[in-house]
Amino acid sequence: MTPPKSSLAAVESSADLSDQGTMSAVPRTQHDRMANAIRALAMDAVEQAKCGHPGLPMGAADIATVLFTQFLTFDPAHPAWPDRDRFVLSAGHGSMLVYALLYLLGYEAMTIDEIKRFRQLGSLTPGHPENFITPGVETTTGPLGQGLANAVGMAIAEAHLGATFGKEVVNHRTYVLVSDGDLMEGISQEAIALAGHLKLNKLIALFDDNGISIDGPLSLADSVDQVKRFESAGWNASRIDGHDPDAIAAALEAAQTSDRPVMIACRTTIGFGAPTKAGKASSHGSPLGADEIAGARKALGWSEAPFDIPADIRELWRTAGKRGQATHAAWSQRVQALAADKRADFESRIAGKLPQQLATAVLAVKKQLAAAPKEIATRVASEQVLEAITSAVPAMVGGSADLTGSNNTRTKAMKTLSASDYAGRFIHYGVREHGMAAAMNGMALHGGIIPYSGTFLVFSDYCRPAIRLAALMEQRVIHVMTHDSIGLGEDGPTHQPVEHLASLRAIPNLLVFRPCDTVETAECWQLALEAQDRPSVLALTRQNLPQLRLQFDENNRCAGGAYEIVPAEGRAQASLFASGSEVAIAVEARKLLSERGVLARVVSVPSFELLMESPERTRRAVIGNAPVNIAVEAGIRQGWDAIIGSDGAFVGMTSFGASAPFKDLYKHFGLTPQAVADAALSKL
Repeated sequence: MTPPKSSLAAVESSADLSDQGTMSAVPRTQHDRMANAIRALAMDAVEQAKCGHPGLPMGAADIATVLFTQFLTFDPAHPAWPDRDRFVLSAGHGSMLVYALLYLLGYEAMTIDEIKRFRQLGSLTPGHPENFITPGVETTTGPLGQGLANAVGMAIAEAHLGATFGKEVVNHRTYVLVSDGDLMEGISQEAIALAGHLKLNKLIALFDDNGISIDGPLSLADSVDQVKRFESAGWNASRIDGHDPDAIAAALEAAQTSDRPVMIACRTTIGFGAPTKAGKASSHGSPLGADEIAGARKALGWSEAPFDIPADIRELWRTAGKRGQATHAAWSQRVQALAADKRADFESRIAGKLPQQLATAVLAVKKQLAAAPKEIATRVASEQVLEAITSAVPAMVGGSADLTGSNNTRTKAMKTLSASDYAGRFIHYGVREHGMAAAMNGMALHGGIIPYSGTFLVFSDYCRPAIRLAALMEQRVIHVMTHDSIGLGEDGPTHQPVEHLASLRAIPNLLVFRPCDTVETAECWQLALEAQDRPSVLALTRQNLPQLRLQFDENNRCAGGAYEIVPAEGRAQASLFASGSEVAIAVEARKLLSERGVLARVVSVPSFELLMESPERTRRAVIGNAPVNIAVEAGIRQGWDAIIGSDGAFVGMTSFGASAPFKDLYKHFGLTPQAVADAALSKL
């Protein structure tokens, strides 16, 4: 099957795929064979795995061929080159598209054997693209809509770093291939609205508009005009024939000079070339079958055996893969020509290194607090810490989901990052928690930025899919989540998190911090920044808390996850464990127990994860051997048994909250020093 003929004149000139960075078209017959190489590899790999999604790679092969051979700037020999163009396959189920491209373009790690091992344990070709496994894959996609929002974050990072360091070292584009499913997910609206508002004109979305979803024709569930939708969000948008290489090239060429982000709706046929399944849902998520593949080979004029690529086609692709070498070399020369301090700063930021000034700044904050203790909410403490550390760590770019004054995430010196000033370091994300979290993932993946932002802890539910992916991808993304319990008071149970701490602690590789005072807040911020390969959540209070750490200690006591904040005056009969705002309650309960002749110690637990990762001897010493263990937290019990044991007592929440002043709520729900003391006494 030959793709529809172009409405433009066929290009007759021979290919120019030299390494000089030129972007020339190839003859139509040559283009078809190069695109069919993608289709063949996708069919064969999915068939061999007996599972997968052949339809998208077959349908989008023409788009990918034009993009990667004529427009995308990259260097397979250096997949992590900082100034490469980014390509995000948001429709991650079509992963064989990117794997085929990586093999054909000459990425060393992507061998034909890896293609044959598609979806097998330990391969570089997992079912959905995973950036931490496969060189050349920019982000982990599969949950639809996430890749699009990641791409928005990457484009923000490019704009910010370009404004900070200059276009001579940061000047590239972000391309994202999206599907109908990506655009049906709600996160897509948050992402495209933010991108349009910021006028991210180096962001180009290619919509694989095939009109098919898993259930059948898209018309079963959706009738949105995506071109109008994107235009209404501030994008330039157009429709083209996604099987016409000239139309694809013309649209991409026009996109290079756009004054706003671009969406190109490419009308394609899913499973292109399959004789009976093309254009049908049956080609979406299942192997085509031997007979259908044989028919597709005949229709496409592809006579090679499975996984065989003709030498001339492979060479054309490999030559295309070398096209960015000269551009890369010229970029390296420009970086070397930078002033030594600017070059060092740029290279350090791209590498994700923290300046030594961070530790100095945190120590200075702790010294100030020892000299002048403060009884303030930990959200306010966080703001004061940020005043010190954001000047020490210029890579930090903050934001908030329309809760800046409540989350306290903007410092006095921070300018707004906007369409008129990308050098700003604070982003007003609007009420777009999910898009915000996923965009921050993209910023972290891009490199050169440490993103953090704020919302209420209860709205971590909106952020959760992106937080989970950040943990999976091992990305340093920091979420400031305030109003962390019934302590927020009058806003009531809709806004009072109860199960959220346990829910977040259940995510592997996520650090959840709940500091008890100003000093712990500073230490937790330091730990979150130092955790280069994992995201963090800082759960912070609305209500004021007493400063419990009154003596200066140069050590970061939160680093172990838990520590004895108040010892017993002898051999402890009870250990009182708490986090955040309840540590002060535990301290008061200790006094009540002392009055009853019971010796108790108080252990602050700012991070379950760091405690559980501590050496067993250290962990046992912190937990201690008192005959009675009590935990108190304004959340549910889940997770605490790992510390207090199943026979330990828990003082916390077993229901949703209520609307009232926070002191009344703590009494109503039994979160009081007397309740903690009574729980201990009942066990003795």
